[in-house]
Amino acid sequence: MSLPKDQRDYTYKDYISWSEDSQIEIIDGTLYIQAAPSRLHQEVLSELHRQIANFLFDKNCKVYPTPFSVTFDFGEAKKQDIKNVVEPDLSIVCDLEKLDEHGCKGSPDMIIEVISPSTARVDKIEKFNLYEKAQVKEYWIVEPQEKIVSVFTLQANGKYGRPDLYTEEDHVNMTILKDLQINLDHVFT
Repeated sequence: MSLPKDQRDYTYKDYISWSEDSQIEIIDGTLYIQAAPSRLHQEVLSELHRQIANFLFDKNCKVYPTPFSVTFDFGEAKKQDIKNVVEPDLSIVCDLEKLDEHGCKGSPDMIIEVISPSTARVDKIEKFNLYEKAQVKEYWIVEPQEKIVSVFTLQANGKYGRPDLYTEEDHVNMTILKDLQINLDHVFT
């Protein structure tokens, strides 16, 4: 949920001043506080992370579950002025030069968000637009209650195309990790 907008934008400088226990994100200068995730959310997230992490063992890409900060620099003069800092549920980074002690500087290759009732609007609109603008190659929106996964891939025109939709009976092939197939029956069990 976003907080009422006051007369200023929030930045990375604000973000790093808050407690590490805070579940806070900043999108276009607006502050969003995340509620603690449900058990179902965590089970889905854990299984996705398990399948991806097992596949990536001894490979060049890395997968990071939340909390893991991702900063998007859209021309801000200094890092402290960045107005977009998010903590995706899962981030896959193949360009390890983007990693620092705080997380990822720039676009991960892939982001997965597991929808909660309190985050649906932000994940489906605000973050969708942010990730598209930042050129994240692949974006998954996972809906545990409905047992649906929407997979958006970046097209040649720099926009996300129409999503590929999957249900609990399906296996999903990742675009960025060609040989990885996610078993959704295990994810939604």
